[in-house]
This record gives sequence, C-alpha cells and structure tokens, in this order.
Amino acid sequence: MTNTRQGRLKNLGDVEQSVMDYIWMHGPSTSEACREALAGSRPMKDSTIRTVLRRLEEKGYLTHEIEGRTFVYRASYARQNVAVRAVKGIIDRFCGGSAEQLVLGM
Repeated sequence: MTNTRQGRLKNLGDVEQSVMDYIWMHGPSTSEACREALAGSRPMKDSTIRTVLRRLEEKGYLTHEIEGRTFVYRASYARQNVAVRAVKGIIDRFCGGSAEQLVLGM
C-alpha cells in the first residue's frame, strides 16, 4: 500500500514568500532573474538568492532543472494548491478537522 497523503509544507518567511510570488507570477526562473526582479523591494546578493531558492526546494515549494550550467526553478505546486493545503492544515490543527468550526470561529 502506498501513502499518497501529501506532507504539510513548512511555513514561508517574508523573503521566501516574495520569491514564490515572483515564480508563481512569472513561471520558471533562474536565480539571476529572481534577484533582478526583486532588487527594487528586496536587494540580495547572488549567494543569498541561491540560498533562498535552495531552501524553498528543501521545503518542497520548488524543483529545478539544469539547462546548460544554469538552474531553472519552477513551482512544485500551483499557488492555489498551496493555499488549499495551508487552510486544510489550519482546519486539521486548530479545528479538529472541522471546516464548520473554522467558519464559526471567524
């Protein structure tokens, strides 16, 4: 029997969220494209953006392919799927699995 249940994704920090927002909006990207696009609001060194991308991959948000010598990162899940999983996690953790309890609590 295979366990098909998806694991819970770890929370994102502010910089990680900015990078994911960029990749969800623009599709597969290199570290340089991400760094340049975020430079106005979040200036980063090349090594910093590579670390952020690597951590996002470790957390399960990104995957990469190598084109030539360049890593191209893409989202592992659509933004909507990540949002659904986050809400499901909240319902499971804080509302005993009851969506009704979540709505009542709001």
